[in-house]
Amino acid sequence: MPVAIRAEHLRKVYPHSPAGVAALEDLSLEVPTGRVYGLIGRNGAGKTTFVRVCATQLTLSGGTVSVLGHDLEREERAIRARIACIPQESRPLYFLTVEEVVYLYLKMRGIDRTEARRRTRDALEELSLTEYRRRMVSRLSGGLRRRTLCAMVLASDADLLFLDEPTTGLDPIARRQVWEAIRRTSREHRTIVLTTHYLDEAESLSARLALIERGRLVLEGTPADLRARVRYPYRVTIQGAFPRAELESYGRVAEIEGGLLLFTREAEAREVARKALERNVRLSMGPVSLEDIFLEVVGRSIEEETPREEAEA
Repeated sequence: MPVAIRAEHLRKVYPHSPAGVAALEDLSLEVPTGRVYGLIGRNGAGKTTFVRVCATQLTLSGGTVSVLGHDLEREERAIRARIACIPQESRPLYFLTVEEVVYLYLKMRGIDRTEARRRTRDALEELSLTEYRRRMVSRLSGGLRRRTLCAMVLASDADLLFLDEPTTGLDPIARRQVWEAIRRTSREHRTIVLTTHYLDEAESLSARLALIERGRLVLEGTPADLRARVRYPYRVTIQGAFPRAELESYGRVAEIEGGLLLFTREAEAREVARKALERNVRLSMGPVSLEDIFLEVVGRSIEEETPREEAEA
């Protein structure tokens, strides 16, 4: 499969980082074309730095990167003509209307007037922004501004889209609308690099995932690949009288509200389920979630931030 991004031994150190701590350290990965590629990790793990490097917003400290077949350091202009990006902290221009933000962005990309108006109309409708199309951006809530940015970039003709935390601050319904827009864009065989700390979002949208921690690649593959690489691929939730000491012989046990959580293998999970039924104890079981995998591999929750001295600038 053709590769949209190839990073080899990528290193990035910010000028004022303490003790030369790298935001990215010896990071090598390949992003296939025509897919959604998810980057997951804690705040400060290096996800945004990777996006900013590949989007030509930051220079390298070491290694090599090619984007859509172009060398990052020698062919920046060629790369910029073929990508679109929603940076994590970006905001649309406040003195424009929602419709103007999307339309003018498309015009600046060289799309003709008729096509730009069609794309604008379709994008606003897809993200339920039509009723706000003539409202000034300065009068919108933070969530509506974020959706406007999503409409702007997803309506573009770019071959490669960088979406850095695109659904931050959105309510559940708006998040689902953005998800559907991302899926539609992916069906057009365009490549999307998605960073998110919502693990359900990453798992739902991404064909492949990369887990980054402290600037390094920890795991990479399809969601199924990641499940296969953890020690305990099944989770069993037990509510009722079941001795913890007995459960610990099957795997790793954690206390949860109202019961116990067991991480184990499939055969052991079925054995515990049989015993629970014999004892009339309530139980549920299934494959581990992406959140479970993250906790086992990294050793802490994705909600915990990387210490400030290790975080990206």
